[in-house]
Amino acid sequence: MKLLLKSINGLYNKLVLKKNKVQYKSIFINGRIIVFGNIVIGSNVSVNSGIRYNPIGGSERTMLITHGNGKISIGNNVGISNTAIVSAESIVIDDNVMIGGSCKIYDTDFHSIRYDYRMQKPDTHIKTSPVHIKEGAFIGAHSIILKGVTIGKHSVIGAGSVVTKSVPDDEIWAGNPAHFIRKVQ
Repeated sequence: MKLLLKSINGLYNKLVLKKNKVQYKSIFINGRIIVFGNIVIGSNVSVNSGIRYNPIGGSERTMLITHGNGKISIGNNVGISNTAIVSAESIVIDDNVMIGGSCKIYDTDFHSIRYDYRMQKPDTHIKTSPVHIKEGAFIGAHSIILKGVTIGKHSVIGAGSVVTKSVPDDEIWAGNPAHFIRKVQ
């Protein structure tokens, strides 16, 4: 039964990637992924999507979604579990990054802050700013990375953190909002 489910999921994922014109070199997906938009994926990328494949992320599935001119670029040797990545501008994930279960990465506010703008249809005053997760970073489970943030090379974000400002290379940050804990040793 497990082999049949794996085969069905594999076929489903290939069709979804092809239908959405996702460019990829090699990707291994446990479960079923959700993708829409302008997405480029490197080689040796591993994705868990669903409670069966990473219970830390709960029942969430991995989603890679772009809106308008947004784009998502994922490097080589990246691991992602039950994570939502949504771009209206640009999200770049460099090589060798690990993203824990149930993380959220957004380069957009989705809606205007001001009430009068938010009530306009369409809401055209939405703020966006690129996100960059540099080589070898590790994002702990249930963390949220917000617009305009760069996570430095080899840095670690503690589980459950909300990252609202950029993190330098080789540092550990955690909390809500995330703050400096110490240097990586």
